[in-house]
Formats: sequence, C-alpha cells, structure tokens
Amino acid sequence: MLALLALLAPPPPYSPEIAARLVGGALTDGVAYVRAAQLTDGIGARLSGSAGAEAAVQWALQRFREDGLSVRAEPVKVPHWVRGEERAEVLPARGRSGHSLAVTALGGSPATPVGGVTAEVIEVRSLAELHALAGKARGKLIFFDHSMSTPGGKTGYGEASPLRNHGPAEAAKLGAAGALVRSLATASLRDPHTGATTFEDGAPQVPAAAISVEDAALLHRLLQQGPVQVRLALGCRTLPDVDSANVVADVPGREKPEEVVLLAAHLDSWDLAQGAIDDAAGVAVVMEAARLIARLPQRPRRTVRAVLFMNEENGLAGGKAYAQAHASEAERHVAALESDAGAGRPLSIGLRAGEGAQALLAPWLAPLETLGAADFGGESGGADIGPLAAFRVPFVGVQQDVSRYFDYHHSAADTLDKIVPADLAQTAAAVAWVAYALAEMPQVLPRPAAPAARAAGGQK
Repeated sequence: MLALLALLAPPPPYSPEIAARLVGGALTDGVAYVRAAQLTDGIGARLSGSAGAEAAVQWALQRFREDGLSVRAEPVKVPHWVRGEERAEVLPARGRSGHSLAVTALGGSPATPVGGVTAEVIEVRSLAELHALAGKARGKLIFFDHSMSTPGGKTGYGEASPLRNHGPAEAAKLGAAGALVRSLATASLRDPHTGATTFEDGAPQVPAAAISVEDAALLHRLLQQGPVQVRLALGCRTLPDVDSANVVADVPGREKPEEVVLLAAHLDSWDLAQGAIDDAAGVAVVMEAARLIARLPQRPRRTVRAVLFMNEENGLAGGKAYAQAHASEAERHVAALESDAGAGRPLSIGLRAGEGAQALLAPWLAPLETLGAADFGGESGGADIGPLAAFRVPFVGVQQDVSRYFDYHHSAADTLDKIVPADLAQTAAAVAWVAYALAEMPQVLPRPAAPAARAAGGQK
C-alpha cells in the first residue's frame, strides 16, 4: 500500500539529483570552512579602510575567479576610523580603592582630550531616562546600563542596541562629557564588545566606549554606594574616506539571466579580532553556495549573484552603494538572502514577501528536512540588503541557531575556533539549495506590499 501511495504521489518540482549535488557537496567538500579559515587566520581583522579590508577584496576576487564565476569589484567610498589608546579607571574615593576598567572605543567615537576625561558617572537604562536628566547630564559621564547579558532565551539585542547606536549622540546634545555603554553581549570574560555609534553631521560629539559586562556590574554596584568618578582616555581618530569595493560575482541564468537572486554577506569586520562569526562565516556560506551552483551541469533559470559587501559594520556604505548603482534593475531582483548571523546550524526559512510566497516555496524545501530546516520561521532581512526594501525586493533567509552568537559578536573573542565546521557546512548546504530553488522555480516570489522598517536594517 505504501509503495502504491509513493507511486501515486506527485513528483517533486525539482531534480533530486541536483538537490543531492548541492546539499551533499556542501556537507562533504569542506570548502566553506577552508574559506573561513583563509579569511580569518590568513587575513585577520578587516575594518573598512584598513589594509586587511583591501586584502579581503583581492582575496575574494581571486577565489571567485578560481570557482569559474564572472566577478568584478564595484567601487565604494568607505569611512576610515582607527582605534588608539583605550583606558578607563574608577578613581579612588574615601573608603574605596580605585579600579581599572576593561573598555574599548565604539566605532565612530572621537578621541578624548590629551590626558583623558574625568567626570562623575550617572547611570541610565534608557534614552527616556537620559532625556529626563536634562541639565543634570552636563559635564557628566553617562553610563548606559541594560539587561541583555542574561544568558539563554531572547538575546535582547534589538532592545539594547539603541543605547549604543544613539545613546552617546543624545548624551552629547545634553552637554555630557562622555559615554560608557554596557557591552551588548550575552556572555563575557571581562571582554568588551565594540560596535558603531552614530553622530549627526554638525551635532555635538563625545568620546564613547563599551565597557565589559563585569565592569558594568561593578559600576552599578559602586553607584549604589555613592558618587563615582571615572577617568576615560581614548585615542581613536576618523581619517579621510578610502576607496574600496563590493565584490560581485554572477552565475548567469540559462533562461532569464536578467532576473537576479542575490546572496549577501559582508567582507569587513571589526578590528578587535578575526571577524569569524561576523562575518567570515557568512562570506564562506555565500561563496560556497555560488561555487556549487556554478558547478552544476545545468545552471538555474535565473542568475545567482553573490555580493560581498564592504563597510557593513560602521556605515553600510556598500549596501547603500549597491542599491543606488543597481536601482534601474532593482525590479529584476527577484529575491535577496543575507548570511550574517554567525556560523550556527540552520533552523528554518524566513520570508518577507507578498501573499502566497510560502505556498510557492514550500514544495522546494523537502531537501532541507535532513538538515532540520524545512519549516518556515519569522520574517527575514539584513543590514546590507536593507536598502533594497525600498524596491520591494522579497527577502528570504536561512535562519540559524544564534544562541551563542552574541557571546562573541564584535569582540576580541570572534576567532575561527568559534566556528563548528559541521554546523557551517549545514548552513552552506541550506543556503545553496534555497538559492537554487529561488533561481529555478517557474514563478518568482510575490513582492511585498511595502517596505518594512525592521527589514531595512540588521541586528548590527
């Protein structure tokens, strides 16, 4: 009876042989991990404007050529911010010794005056609390505390990130002397996590640093006992913008080469470590998907385009430049998928598209069942593909296990050893298959009705 039912079942809309080549190739070839190792151990930190970032562009161009893809560098002007001296200490007070603090400058921060800034600390837990201080903030060092550091469960990154992204600028408008932000981290070994902070052109700026989770807790305890003074010294600088590039590689479609399925990751990283989970893992996944699709005996109907963006971490210049340069063909971008969530195993498929998108894609997801990723999750998006939301490009994502992602995100601990090769291979397999499905299926996904604010940016 089961055999009869199997015979009567409709055939899959895809070739099982192609599915086996893509999924099996990613799982067994080991190329994704090798690429991640080359980018991390081989090149290292890749903050935009640095020698490492330029080396990464040249490396990616060469790897894509070796894989047989049509590749080019699309010019991008990127910011060039450099880190310098980083010191902070709690000054001794009556009945209390001083304490050295583990801090690291936030990207975009100005330097302190020579000798540093010494000021009384005021703790706030929200931008609303900051604004309520009004004149009391003048001349003070504003300490932004939060509760993201609880391990397990919901990370809280989305709720805490405005404190880092916008808190220092808001403190500057109130006349503060500087800002300290508790690291946006779910774990820490007294290891501060950096990230970008944004000041408006022509608006006041203050030196701003991330403080380790442990030292943030120390500051909180000390403030319960009485006034606290901290001396902060930062030597960071913003240099003139630098010429760089997005790396764009195409696997031309056999029938509709003008229609594009875009796979995105970012080449740049923060300067504290190797940028392994953020985002060498994503780069390796995207490159592996493109490599495997390019090796197929028959390429998919539509073009699969891999874009390795520059300057995702501290400016999104690459994402903005791509959207501007390709605006005239944006309506022919039929889907975009960003890989920038670490190296965890795949869990589900996210969609941000029009009505009926799940029904179109669902019959193609059976090859992901062995990976445990054949179900649909929530919406998908990303920082670099975010500007394409204005053109109503459907967003698709392979959603991953991120339970340990914010342990290492933007920290000196973001090194190759945090990548589990088998997990990375599974995600590469899932991305390769989803990319192929989107490029091969007869119909394209319906476009979303309107841009969604949350889809226009990522959790960075």
